[in-house]
Amino acid sequence: MAELPLVPPDLVGRERELVRLRELLRVHSTVAIVGQPGVGKTVMAGFAARQLRDEFPDGCFAIDLRGVDEQPLPVRVVFERLLRALGVPERGIPANEAEQAGVYRAVLAGRRVLVVLDNAADEAQVRPFLMTAPGCRTLVTCRGLLVGLEAVSWLQVGPLEDLDAVALLGSIVGDRVREAPGEAAKLAALCGNLPLALRIAGNRLASRPRWTLAYLIGQLRDERTRLVSLSAGDLQVRSAFEMSYRRLSPGGRMVFRRLAAVPGEDFGIELVRVAAEMSERDALAYLDELVDASMVVVSQVKCRFRFHDLIGLFARERWEDEDAEAERGRVTEAVLRHLLSTAGEAGVHWFPSAVGSEVFASLEEALAWLEQENSNWVAAVREAARRAWHREVLDLAKGMHWYADHHWFAAPWKEIYLLGVQAAGALGDKRSEAQVLNSVGWSVMKEGTSIEYHEQALRVAIEAGDTLEQAWSLSYLGTAHALLGDADVAKKILRESVELATRLDFWDVQMSVRQRYGTMLLRLGYAEEALIVLQDLLAEVETHRAAQITQPRKGKVAYVIEGIGQCLHAMGKCEDAVTMLARARRVHDENGSKMLEALMALWVGRCLIDTGDHEQAAVVLEHALASEELSRSVHYTQVKAELARLPGK
Repeated sequence: MAELPLVPPDLVGRERELVRLRELLRVHSTVAIVGQPGVGKTVMAGFAARQLRDEFPDGCFAIDLRGVDEQPLPVRVVFERLLRALGVPERGIPANEAEQAGVYRAVLAGRRVLVVLDNAADEAQVRPFLMTAPGCRTLVTCRGLLVGLEAVSWLQVGPLEDLDAVALLGSIVGDRVREAPGEAAKLAALCGNLPLALRIAGNRLASRPRWTLAYLIGQLRDERTRLVSLSAGDLQVRSAFEMSYRRLSPGGRMVFRRLAAVPGEDFGIELVRVAAEMSERDALAYLDELVDASMVVVSQVKCRFRFHDLIGLFARERWEDEDAEAERGRVTEAVLRHLLSTAGEAGVHWFPSAVGSEVFASLEEALAWLEQENSNWVAAVREAARRAWHREVLDLAKGMHWYADHHWFAAPWKEIYLLGVQAAGALGDKRSEAQVLNSVGWSVMKEGTSIEYHEQALRVAIEAGDTLEQAWSLSYLGTAHALLGDADVAKKILRESVELATRLDFWDVQMSVRQRYGTMLLRLGYAEEALIVLQDLLAEVETHRAAQITQPRKGKVAYVIEGIGQCLHAMGKCEDAVTMLARARRVHDENGSKMLEALMALWVGRCLIDTGDHEQAAVVLEHALASEELSRSVHYTQVKAELARLPGK
């Protein structure tokens, strides 16, 4: 009647949590385990109770409060079951809750008892059982935070770590998992590392010796049938989710379903408000409800939230079953258009002639949004392309040009620009086609495969009579040849690009084309010639000071300054080089260009070593080494090589 739940012989993957749980129970009178459906709270509580039996010689008891059922167990019934389990005869159990509570406390006085209250619905169902004797402990499991309870120590549990998830599969299935670790990892990922899903998958494999892991992976790969496949006997992932879903308010269920329209990995209140079509105040209230019910989990990023993979599939399933197709289409379109238009407004801030936007007050705000919503706006572009929203895809690809130039690894630029090329072709927009072809070439410049894209862009630009894109095409094409070491060809093409650029705007075109020419001359070994080109360009900036020097324009000037610094370094003027490179580094830092700031730290450190200032060189190089952005580029190994030049390294 109040027996502990059955548990597996070994709780694989929860060793750390079990140690922490035992520590908490030895110190606190009430401990609560909270987590999403299927995370294994009941199993953990039962396992901990069995481990602690010797510390509670007067008994370990458990009651399933049925908190996720339509009719949770009444407090009166829970008292009756616990009192009978504690040896109180039927005639000694009062009829009302207040008297039952008194008898309960009296019976526990002087004893050492552990009571597990499993699947709690709310505070009211648990609170009467928390006032117990000093030697007793109450362990509660619940899917949502019971924030109204006082003096409770919380243990929050989530899905297993990757290695632990594979270990759990191995403990159930055996050799098939150990012999195919790669497939086991894929299977665990499809289960979202959720213990319930892993046990179901493991049980299905264990009961079907001829099944391979690859076969089950094939069944689970289809998102439309994954929840159906994750069932074994009375164990069903969907059922675990449904019980929590039913306990949400009507508004909470609606918001939960509509969040399936979010295309990326996580979301903030902005997307909740757009998807739910409600005020920020109401959206926050429903979001709190979903978090409290563990149907949405708090992301590691501040003020961001996400679905567990399987709960996300459940949300989409509920949405498709309960909401009309027309409404789903309208909400999805609203979310996608919001993401695309807002990303476009953000990208504007990096244009040399940028004067701001109606959405973002500053470049810093625009950068924060693009980083925060990265997975969403990138997914929105892909979905827009799938829907043949050619104008929207093209505008976004063009609008990201200057942002991409400062944030190389912020998005899959090749993919985005190729989608832009397809969109331009569908619209018959030759000028835009040339522009995004050049962007594709830029995105693969490091791969050495850019020449064909820039040659194609040049042909399209000439056909369209577009001098601007001809200049850009020649500038990129000359750069590509310079990177391949074709000095004569590169210099000829780059001079042509500079000549064309003199007919165009200084800030929008000339600055970049001439700076690229100087930088490539340096790369080809013409340091003195490159220095003259770049110094002349920097001097000419002064003649254009009448125009507003926006942050993006400061960034363009910084490119020129860093080029001058690199020329000085190549000519052995290292102290002067440090001054220029440090100046460029400050501008990139102010502009939020983390990759470029770290790259300048590499150059400053390199020059400092050559001046003999090893102590300061170590500081800036360690800073560069710690850059997440730089770690994804070839420059990371260059930083390590420079550090190796330092004495004692």
